[in-house]
Amino acid sequence: MRIIRDLESVPPDGPVSAVALGVFDGVHLGHQSILKAAVRVARESGLEALACTFDPHPMQVLRPDLAPAPITTLEDRLGLIAATGIETAVVLAFTPSLAATEAEAFVKDVLLGRLRAREVVVGFNHTFGRGARGNPRLLEALGERLGFTTHVVPPLYVDGVQVSSTGIRAALARGDVELAGRHLGRSYSLVGRVVRGAGRGRALGFPTANLETSLPLLLAAGVYAAYAETGGARHPAVVNVGTRPTFGERTTVIEAHLLDFSGVLYDGPLRLSFVQRLRDERRFPDVEALRRQIEQDIAAARACL
Repeated sequence: MRIIRDLESVPPDGPVSAVALGVFDGVHLGHQSILKAAVRVARESGLEALACTFDPHPMQVLRPDLAPAPITTLEDRLGLIAATGIETAVVLAFTPSLAATEAEAFVKDVLLGRLRAREVVVGFNHTFGRGARGNPRLLEALGERLGFTTHVVPPLYVDGVQVSSTGIRAALARGDVELAGRHLGRSYSLVGRVVRGAGRGRALGFPTANLETSLPLLLAAGVYAAYAETGGARHPAVVNVGTRPTFGERTTVIEAHLLDFSGVLYDGPLRLSFVQRLRDERRFPDVEALRRQIEQDIAAARACL
């Protein structure tokens, strides 16, 4: 997938396109249905399948106090968009200037002018333009006048529950990684760099990789069964998210014990994909009790994974 990171880099004579428009934070199943609809329309009409997304999230500019924490990094978002078959992604910097653009001007200048859209695909609740005046109804009306077709994708339900980024964040805040995974269409994951910790895991006989990630932590404290990906290999793992109360600490850490792994991970990249929450984090009366519990956690993770 070709990635264009600012509007000025879009070639003025580029191909005519079918544009999927949205933030696509998390690229959950609902977002995937929008992106795949744009791919389908593009193929049917002989157009380029293009996604137009925004970074940062518009709420970080409009109402930073209410801005939702991102579910994925931008790089992960683009990789997930590419997996739907989109050929080109245009990442627009969401700035106060862009926020002040009238919806009609955004359609004429950006969608039709720069992106050469002939088909536009949006979710049922998408808004854009100054004061969020732009919506599917306005797109349909402008399309009739300006010569493009709007496709509005309805909400998607899984097990009777509407898929949404808000719902996924709420599930993660409860530690319900299984529900979050069903709505994402994949396991929720965190990616980052392995940093040195206090070495307590190694002293207990269970060395851990401490993950430093750029994303805010959405996940409830607890112990999880997960897969750890590093160096092109995937390993089952037990992951503790929390403050290690047995040792009286207060800083939240993400530490993973990779099962059947003996390599060195310091300063390297690591991705953790969470499969199931095994238990709450809790304080143990002594180190030996903690060691016995970790052994039980490992057995439970093996059974799960």
